[in-house]
Amino acid sequence: MSNPAVAQPIQDTLKSARSAALKKWLPTVLMPLIGILAFLLFWQLAAGSIDTSLGKFPGPTQVASQFSSLVGEHLREADKADAFYERQEKRNAEKLAKDPEAQVSIRPYTGKPTFFKQIFTSLYTVMTGFVIASLVAIPLGIVCGLSKPIYNAVNPLIQVFKPVSPLAWLPLVTMVVSAVYTSNDPLFAKSFITSAITVALCCLWPTVINTTVGVANLDKDLQNVSRVLSLSPLSHVRRIVLPAAMPMIFTGLRLSLATGWMVLIAAEMLAQNPGLGKFIWDEFQNGSSNSLGRIMVAVIVIGLIGFVLDRLMLMLQRHASWDKNADLR
Repeated sequence: MSNPAVAQPIQDTLKSARSAALKKWLPTVLMPLIGILAFLLFWQLAAGSIDTSLGKFPGPTQVASQFSSLVGEHLREADKADAFYERQEKRNAEKLAKDPEAQVSIRPYTGKPTFFKQIFTSLYTVMTGFVIASLVAIPLGIVCGLSKPIYNAVNPLIQVFKPVSPLAWLPLVTMVVSAVYTSNDPLFAKSFITSAITVALCCLWPTVINTTVGVANLDKDLQNVSRVLSLSPLSHVRRIVLPAAMPMIFTGLRLSLATGWMVLIAAEMLAQNPGLGKFIWDEFQNGSSNSLGRIMVAVIVIGLIGFVLDRLMLMLQRHASWDKNADLR
């Protein structure tokens, strides 16, 4: 026989532990899961009632099927590439066996880029534009934050160009790149340069503005410390300004990267640079019964990649900045 006087405290402890676990997991796991399931259910029900020129709008099950199809295409294309290089190596080996002085070459595989290769192409393009923009925006923001006259001179240009759509920049960038980048053996394709520069132009402004604000709002006590230590201008920036302004700088970088990722898709569509934007455009032009499902796969992947990029920037901010409680939202 169990002792009620002993069993009751144990039951109370277990109940308290279950309540604490529920309070811990409800907002972080259960509620997001409920939200996702509710969205998938609504999507499936709504998709069944939408008729398009290509058939029914794809629901979650159709999109999952198209994702599996894209994975299969990628694996088949990888097998073709491996077989292509194996044949070349075999031919070259036979050629060298007959004539050790013979010249051999390895031609690159020129098959159709798969969905996953286009993902990496888009990531490479957006990171190129983002890095170019950051290398310009951070020093410019520091100078504007430290010098009121320079800020007054630059601010009108920032306010004028900040709202300009990437679709307006793209024709101008395309013409400039075509006129200036005229190498017979270019290291990068013109479409890649066009997309990267367009992304860079749109990534500039959030970082410039946030860096300027972070530097301009430098605490007076920190400025006094710099004067007491008689720091040189460069040492003042490196040891006082940058650490203090780092949270605002990273806020600008996160906004810039998100902006660049959104801009990139439109730039790839119009510049016909290989990537997710071109994949969506090609599927739209293809007009097959699977096109809508493939486009929805690309849309979801674009959103997931944008989320991951933002989380990575947040992790980098927590590592590099004194602000270890950066907002997760």
